[in-house]
Amino acid sequence: MLIVRSAALFVLAAILEIGGAWLVWQGVRDNRGWMWAAGGVLALGAYGFVATFQPDAHFGRVLAAYGGIFVAGSLLWGAVADGYRPDRWDIAGALICLAGMAVIMWAPRHG
Repeated sequence: MLIVRSAALFVLAAILEIGGAWLVWQGVRDNRGWMWAAGGVLALGAYGFVATFQPDAHFGRVLAAYGGIFVAGSLLWGAVADGYRPDRWDIAGALICLAGMAVIMWAPRHG
């Protein structure tokens, strides 16, 4: 159950961070206005809080592991929101990052 909770928190963090960055991008680069950018800033701030709910108490480990989620989530977000089509190397790289994330976060540790 601990892994399920941790994975759900990583997914929520990715939605907030990637979504927040996308909203800022839309507001500034695509000239959608300051409300889009402000919404993005709020989402990015909320992302910072979500990480604190991870069961592991080590900041460095949690953020390092989240990096794998961020890589895969960014490619997925681009595919869904912007029509970007990842190639096989994007997908292979994302899978490697997710494997690294799982090792960092959920490897059995003793002591």
